[in-house]
Amino acid sequence: MTVKAEKAIGVVDDDDLRGTSTFIPLKQQHFVLVHGVGGGGWCWYKMRCLMENSGYKVSCIDLKSGGIGQSDADSVLSFDDYNKPLLDFMSALPKNEQVILVGHSAGGLSVTQACHKFANKIRLAVYVAATMLKLGFRTEDDLKTGVPDLSEFGDVYELGFGLGHDKPPTSAVVKKELQRKIIYHMSPHEDSTLAAMLLKPGPMLALNNAQFTEDDSDEVEKVPRVYIRTKHDKVVKPEQQDAMIKRWSPCTVYELDSDHSPFFSAPFLLFGLLIKAAASDVGCN
Repeated sequence: MTVKAEKAIGVVDDDDLRGTSTFIPLKQQHFVLVHGVGGGGWCWYKMRCLMENSGYKVSCIDLKSGGIGQSDADSVLSFDDYNKPLLDFMSALPKNEQVILVGHSAGGLSVTQACHKFANKIRLAVYVAATMLKLGFRTEDDLKTGVPDLSEFGDVYELGFGLGHDKPPTSAVVKKELQRKIIYHMSPHEDSTLAAMLLKPGPMLALNNAQFTEDDSDEVEKVPRVYIRTKHDKVVKPEQQDAMIKRWSPCTVYELDSDHSPFFSAPFLLFGLLIKAAASDVGCN
């Protein structure tokens, strides 16, 4: 089922939800927001404000080398190391607490790994213009579907070679002069300016080697999934999103008229969709 975001979103409170089969008071809903390549918890500042003002609990994760983290992306060589902050966060949650995981872009890989390892602690996984591959990058099709292809824009990356220039690059970031054109073309200039100041190289070698075993594939299927499709995305293009949706079908697909960064370009609509997902009966059956 595909649902387009409404032009106006009303406030959802406990009285709207009470009596439903999955009613959880707002103060008990806990969103965990996971950034994409080179980002950080700062990406979600608008969403965090909207959510907390509406009574939700919100945690914004800085993955290793992201956000305020001090690690150099060129030193982060494995996906397990990169995603350790999220896995440590999930491990520390009380056994009876469930969260709603939201991953943006490559943050979808982080969410999927958490679903493999902590299915019982995750009420819902939401992929926002995100890489949604059940087992990560295990085949050529996975790479074709899940890795952004920005070749149409020319030489877009500044690369880092932590293992030497004769080895594959260990980090990458889109050049500042191209970031707005590619990532934030529908976002306010204030936000793309902020991003240009804060965006850091991402550990590309670690991300491209993200793979998950089939040993716990039954666990990951226990977590209901929602995909939020970004209609004007130049990074994870709509046809790539559609291919991932077709290969590993989520319970619900929402659509936003936004660029790759709806937390900047369509924050109120994204907020409304996250509320809707949290308030609904998210089981796939």
